[in-house]
Amino acid sequence: MSQHVLIVDDEESIVTLLQFNLEKEGFKVTTAMDGKDALQKGLNHPFDLIILDLMLPEMDGLEVCKQLRQNKITTPIFMLTAKDDEFDKVLGLELGADDYLTKPFSPREVVARIRAILRRTQTTDTPSVTTTEDVKITIGDVEIYPDNYEVYLKGIPLELTPKEFELLLYLANHKGRALTRDQLLNAVWNYEFVGDTRIVDVHVSHLREKIEPNTKKPVYIKTIRGLGYKLEAPANHV
Repeated sequence: MSQHVLIVDDEESIVTLLQFNLEKEGFKVTTAMDGKDALQKGLNHPFDLIILDLMLPEMDGLEVCKQLRQNKITTPIFMLTAKDDEFDKVLGLELGADDYLTKPFSPREVVARIRAILRRTQTTDTPSVTTTEDVKITIGDVEIYPDNYEVYLKGIPLELTPKEFELLLYLANHKGRALTRDQLLNAVWNYEFVGDTRIVDVHVSHLREKIEPNTKKPVYIKTIRGLGYKLEAPANHV
């Protein structure tokens, strides 16, 4: 089955360019030209990925992204913008975007980035049944099923964005090890992100909101001052 992508941009030439290249690569494409239409489509239809421009009429891309995440839509969001502005970049990621690219861009790079995101978020084509025998990583009350892209806290499923899941999984695979922000940036965002390690801090903050009993006193994701982070089980689970 073709993967379904929603392209949101108010520049018809950009939409046409992206649609042509994605359809040529076998993707199914739906388009939207303003933020309100994009939000409605994102809320009411299942997409494999959303390409979202920042500057849109009716409602800007940041607000669309924010409202989708508030409504528990975890579809990967790939944000585009003509503004080469670090504040916008970090804010977009804070609101739940998974990737970010500044215009002008190469259609080939967009397709490559999309494929990379989808590879990391896809489960297998054949239905799988989660059992206690499935491969899982347990850290305290957190259970991670890498093959099924699922995370549970005290048996309750958590809704993580793709990047949040990848970051948690990488930390879990290196449990107890102090990892620098640069290590995490290179491992989870496996392309040049202009060395902006604040992106790591943003996603760690999001993870803490979802797994920590008290975000001000984290017991899972510990900050290593001047270095980075490490994931460990709470003391009462060691």
